[in-house]
Formats: sequence, C-alpha cells, structure tokens
Amino acid sequence: MTGVLPTGLHLSGDVLVEGLGGSGPALVLSAPISFWGGVDAKTGRMVDVRHPECGRSIAGQVLFVPGTIGSSSASAVLMELVHNRKAPAALVLHEPDAILLLGLIVAREMGWRTPVAVKLDRADFGKVEGRQVAVSVSGAIDIVDR
Repeated sequence: MTGVLPTGLHLSGDVLVEGLGGSGPALVLSAPISFWGGVDAKTGRMVDVRHPECGRSIAGQVLFVPGTIGSSSASAVLMELVHNRKAPAALVLHEPDAILLLGLIVAREMGWRTPVAVKLDRADFGKVEGRQVAVSVSGAIDIVDR
C-alpha cells in the first residue's frame, strides 16, 4: 500500500468476499444499479440509460456502489465480468448484496482472479471520488494519487 493522503485519510472497510487487492480510479456511483441489464458483461460498460453514470465503464475501476437494484441474475453478470476480465479492480459496497457477491464467490471457486469486495459506509464514498485508490485484501482503502 502506498501514499496515504497527507491529511492521514485512511479508510477501513469490512471484507465481504476475499479476493485480490486492486487499485485504480474511484468510480463512485450516484445511484444504485442493477447489474442485470445495467452493465454489459462483455465490455464492463454501464448500459442502463436511466442510470446517471450510463456509458461509463466499471472495468478496472475501484467501484463504489451505494446499493443494488435486485436481480437474481446479478451474480451471473458479475461472474461474466470476472471471466471476461472486465470486472472492477475492487468492489466497495454500502449495502452488501448476497446475490451479487455470489458471483465473486463462484468465480473464485472456478479458479478465476477475483477482486476483493468490501463494505464501507456511504458517507465515506465522497472522500475518494475522482481519486486513485487502492483496496487491500484486508479491506484497507488508501488514496494513491501521484
């Protein structure tokens, strides 16, 4: 882990699903999303035209999700994203979604490289928006701007 902000900002999330730590630009969603029908599993692009971040890609981003709009197919979409190497570098959720996270668990059981998923209070999401962040396997979230 490198570069904690000079202000000492260091966030600590609770690990929901173990996986690889990752880093990248923080993509903080302003609204809950449905992975099924909302994210293209082949490209990682958000395709729900009603979502404020429609058109942005979650691939390789540290994705901060305030909530999900349920679908029992969300886990399959996330698993396909992992398989297609278009998954987020790390997944940070305000509200854990067992169905969504099942996709990471199954992908990991299949031997695929899966990102870590952590829980973090939504109030902290704004602290990372527009920043480069790293999420460790222990759930530590640090700003790594250069």
